[in-house]
Amino acid sequence: MTRELARLILAQICLHACMAGTRMAAPLLALREGYSPAAVGVLLALFALTQVFLALPAGRFADRHGLRRPISYSVFAAVLGAGAAVAFPVFPVLCLAALLTGGATGAAVISLQRHVGRAAAGALQLRQVFSWLAIGPAVSNFIGPFSAGLLIDHAGAEPGSLLGYRAAFFLMAVLPLASWFLVRRTRELPPVVAAVGPQPKAWDLLREPAFRRLMLVNWFLSSCWDVHTFVVPVLGFERGISASVIGTILGAFAVAAALIRMVMPLVAAHLKEWKVLVASMLVTAVLFGVYPLMRSAIGMGLCSILLGFALGMVQPMVMSMLHQITPEARHGEALGLRLMAINGSSVVMPMLFGTAGALIGIAGVFWVTGVMVGAGSRAAWLLRNSMPAHGGHHPETRPTDGKSP
Repeated sequence: MTRELARLILAQICLHACMAGTRMAAPLLALREGYSPAAVGVLLALFALTQVFLALPAGRFADRHGLRRPISYSVFAAVLGAGAAVAFPVFPVLCLAALLTGGATGAAVISLQRHVGRAAAGALQLRQVFSWLAIGPAVSNFIGPFSAGLLIDHAGAEPGSLLGYRAAFFLMAVLPLASWFLVRRTRELPPVVAAVGPQPKAWDLLREPAFRRLMLVNWFLSSCWDVHTFVVPVLGFERGISASVIGTILGAFAVAAALIRMVMPLVAAHLKEWKVLVASMLVTAVLFGVYPLMRSAIGMGLCSILLGFALGMVQPMVMSMLHQITPEARHGEALGLRLMAINGSSVVMPMLFGTAGALIGIAGVFWVTGVMVGAGSRAAWLLRNSMPAHGGHHPETRPTDGKSP
């Protein structure tokens, strides 16, 4: 792993940790101030909602301007959002902080992923760099909430005081500044010459069968992630499992996902993207069938770990394939479409899960999702013939200096 890639991963961690910490602290403060769970649900949805609408414009902006300018705007938005919560820790401002930090993180991730994908030489490096880059969110999802929780409990005169919340938001506002210092010296890659003719629409990418199948596979597997996060607390409550143990079960899933991503760069030469995706979908389908049958915390924890391994492999493989099957001049748009679909799913799917759980039971949600993912593995299988013969980037476009990035 090069020094530059390490800096970009750290930059991603700092910016993503700002959003993750704010996403933990803002709902707690809203509940402390007496707002209803429904209001808190709206607040949480705002973190993903901005990314749904900003993903495509952010992708196009990254295609035109590269890495540093999108990151600088993202840092400004994140600092403004968290900083506003420091100055005015009231519910409307918390909603604004959710919109700004969520949108900033989404835009920054698109530009980082686009830069790293263009800098990689060939399919092997794509698998390696995206496996390393995927570790960032797992780390930041621990650092952000953990540090915010410590400040909320210990920075004020008493645990949970308003001063503690302000200290937490202040730290979240400082973290993105480190991202800018880490990225500002990164060398911009040569601009890409787009195909001659009228500017195509982003939705035209979905007319390509390979891209459409890849987005469908990505949606199936990201929905499984949402199902697990949503259903396990309910299933654990039905089993009489304590909150701390339920948290441990979910934590085991996150740790397993991070560990498999640390191993993947070491074995990337032996991996084929479509094979990993097919295996992940089939294993996930089996685990979703078994999960509701586990009556003990140990059984659920084992399923959670295995599911973390299966789903943790997905993002690096999807990102590698996406950069190989889409034109280089449109990588940002393709990444924006992917992020828009994932966050749209994160906004809508929990409501569908809740409705389905009331009709067919929580175990039924697991089983129906498992059947859908198993059936959807055919789309991943059909991707085997979609990879470019040269194993590198899509041949439609090239950097202006004629050199490989």
